[in-house]
Amino acid sequence: MPNSEVKFVTNTKDLHLIEAIAVRAVKDLQLDKLSTGMDLSACHANGNPLRLKELLEADAFNFTHDICGIYNFINRDTGKLEHGFRPRYSEPTKREAV
Repeated sequence: MPNSEVKFVTNTKDLHLIEAIAVRAVKDLQLDKLSTGMDLSACHANGNPLRLKELLEADAFNFTHDICGIYNFINRDTGKLEHGFRPRYSEPTKREAV
């Protein structure tokens, strides 16, 4: 079995945005703040970077889509999203940016 560890947030700015998103998720969706923050951090640092500021400011429908999708489809052993889920507030891939 390969030895891989889940990576988490890389900088202070991202950490503050993730904290604010987790606070909103507690208020709007009654989710656990710590678990939500860890899921977001893992997603962001393990292959699916997020546009965190835009996610924080998203309307309720799109915020719920991304937060609940990450909650449901994150592999907590690898930090990767599974089953083809891609948050709406993901950073564009190189292919999408062209």
